[in-house]
Amino acid sequence: MAVFNFFKLSMLLTLLSDVKLGSWTQKEAVAVGGFPPQCSRIECPTYDVVYSGDGYEIRLYNSSMWATTSPIDDISFVDGTRTGFLQLFNYIQGQNNYKQQIEMTAPVLTEIAPSDGPFCESSFLVSFYVPKKNQADPPPANGITIQKWVHTYVAVRQFGGFVTDYMVGVEAAALSSSLSGTIWADAIKKSHAGEVTTQYTVAQYNSPFEFDNRVNEIWFKFSM
Repeated sequence: MAVFNFFKLSMLLTLLSDVKLGSWTQKEAVAVGGFPPQCSRIECPTYDVVYSGDGYEIRLYNSSMWATTSPIDDISFVDGTRTGFLQLFNYIQGQNNYKQQIEMTAPVLTEIAPSDGPFCESSFLVSFYVPKKNQADPPPANGITIQKWVHTYVAVRQFGGFVTDYMVGVEAAALSSSLSGTIWADAIKKSHAGEVTTQYTVAQYNSPFEFDNRVNEIWFKFSM
């Protein structure tokens, strides 16, 4: 219990911090890959690796329940994620209809619908994986939607460091480039047909006190 409470506080401090961490971004842009090591000590959703490519992998996530905020409009990924996580933090601390405290999980997801012009607000949805013990009956709450994922395909690129607004776009573009010309790129394009700009997701696994071996991910969700 103490470990989970520490992680809750740690993640909150990460998302509330206004410290500029650009120097850490370059230092921690280390090679990462495989199963996020943080998931050996905190609960994460389960998945199978379908394919490993150059700079990416394709995962198939099992059916699961997620607690998700209402859309948050902001020009900053960092600020939008902070706003959403505050709502989720209150939710897992017992501000839900069951007055039930919920253990922290990883990763925290921020789904981004990018703006179609400069200096325009993007839309963010921040999500929390509901622990297995709560999957059958996740507590409802005002402003929080419980979403059920069916089996979901995700193209994933991992990267290190503290996530910044600039880094998000760069890493998403790198994942798109790695997928170019593959069957996965075709499936992603079909799944996101009709979107003005392609939606993607950022997954964050670490607490702010972990300066080494930080793992973040860019996700493109799609159907086959």
